Amino acid sequence: MRKNAIASDLRVLQFANLDAASEETQSLLQSGYDRCGNWSLAQICRHLRLVQDPSIDGYPRWMSLFAFMRPVMRRTLLPRLMQGNSPTGIPTSPIFVPPAELDDADEVLLFLRSVERFKSHQGNYAAHPGFGRMDRDALETLHAAHAAHHLRFLIPRPRS
Repeated sequence: MRKNAIASDLRVLQFANLDAASEETQSLLQSGYDRCGNWSLAQICRHLRLVQDPSIDGYPRWMSLFAFMRPVMRRTLLPRLMQGNSPTGIPTSPIFVPPAELDDADEVLLFLRSVERFKSHQGNYAAHPGFGRMDRDALETLHAAHAAHHLRFLIPRPRS
């Protein structure tokens, strides 16, 4: 495992939607992978769920403390994220950090279920703590870009 990857080690990934991210997780599960970062496929899938599910279930109230920054975040950070240009090295909030001992197959399946739940949701989505209210398409684009950001740290092994 290579930790503290440099940018040239990372794959260039962009997903048009969450279906493409789901396909990538299944492909990595089948092929196996090498890590260029700190997290396994299972940990990434858990993290993606922990961030994605609150779009439906709601975010913790304390995250609204930063609502005053939303206009600046929407103007500066959101366009960058939507284009797949996520910064690296920013510490993840502890509530979104997955434990180390997770099973890849189990977590991929749970991520796939989370994606299906997101896609089939009929109601309103919760306001994002950093970006405020977003429609379904914008949220899916954001979640797909987030998935690409993390999955690029996993390098598929060649299939034999």
